[in-house]
Amino acid sequence: QVHLVESGGGLVQPGGSLRLSCAASGGIFSIYAMAWHRQTPGKQREFVAVITSGGITNYVDSAKGRFTISRDNAKNTVYLQMISLKPEDTAVYYCAAHDSMTYWGQGTQVSVSS
Repeated sequence: QVHLVESGGGLVQPGGSLRLSCAASGGIFSIYAMAWHRQTPGKQREFVAVITSGGITNYVDSAKGRFTISRDNAKNTVYLQMISLKPEDTAVYYCAAHDSMTYWGQGTQVSVSS
């Protein structure tokens, strides 16, 4: 069983930056593909970014050039660096670990507003 805990969310003005962290425990972190998803009320959870065990990354189009996903296997942690934030980035951001199953964290709120 993999346990994921997100942190780093908060309120930021448009154009600002945040770095989300997701600490994993209970599994072999280095073998998992790690991803970030987000969800707003009344909408389906949306894929944001993924990083494979080999370090290959992929992003939703709206995040390309603004978000960077990275991982530190020594710290069992995955990060999402977000810059040039927009109001439409407001959501609960969830961390996920993927192998034969998918494990989810509890989410962290990101609010972008002036």
